[in-house]
Amino acid sequence: MKVLLPAVMLTLFHHPMSSGSRYTRLILNEYDVDAELIEERPWARRKEFLAINPAATLPVLLAENDLPVIGASVIAEYLDETRGALKRNRRLLPESPMERAEVRRLVDWFLVKFENEVTRHLVRERVYKLQMSAEVGGSAPDSTAIRAARTNIRQHMKYLDWLAATRDWLAGGHATYSDMAAASAISILDYLGEIDWAETPAARDWYARMKSRPSFRPLLNDRIRGLAPVAHYGDLDF
Repeated sequence: MKVLLPAVMLTLFHHPMSSGSRYTRLILNEYDVDAELIEERPWARRKEFLAINPAATLPVLLAENDLPVIGASVIAEYLDETRGALKRNRRLLPESPMERAEVRRLVDWFLVKFENEVTRHLVRERVYKLQMSAEVGGSAPDSTAIRAARTNIRQHMKYLDWLAATRDWLAGGHATYSDMAAASAISILDYLGEIDWAETPAARDWYARMKSRPSFRPLLNDRIRGLAPVAHYGDLDF
């Protein structure tokens, strides 16, 4: 089946501290796809945004004819079929069905399991609550939620370190969607200074390679008002 590459500009509704949004941005950049970025605060529940996505979740991509594609994994599949299939050796999905299964497993690990056990709690408590009004949940951070998330980080980082130490890239011999998913989540925690890189040297080396990819540079320029990143965040060599 011939895939036609649309020339239209896409629009991405995102938040810089959303791992799914970062994942989508990395894929767009890897495939050299220009997109207009609109920062969205999903808790604000803007009428215009709810008309596009009644669930008020991120990310949302307005694709050809301004049709919405909703959710990080769904957007990745759409971009893979419409752009990635044309990239040959730059495609982020392997040819083998079993290799594809491993990529999808790891994407689910970092965008679902890791998100539910670590990322979303730290982002909500340390970032979103600072931006929210009291009427929609803004308040002081919940120290119990933060401690629970921090407890979970260590085991996840050990697993990431094992993957990085035993494989060239997380799912095998070349960078795939799994590396983009992991880096999207890890980069948020790194921004917040939540990772002790001395404990996981293989993961550190993998992340340094990810940070050095041209697709990653726009993420390193992200800044949250009132919350500066750790000093090494934008340093390619830590």
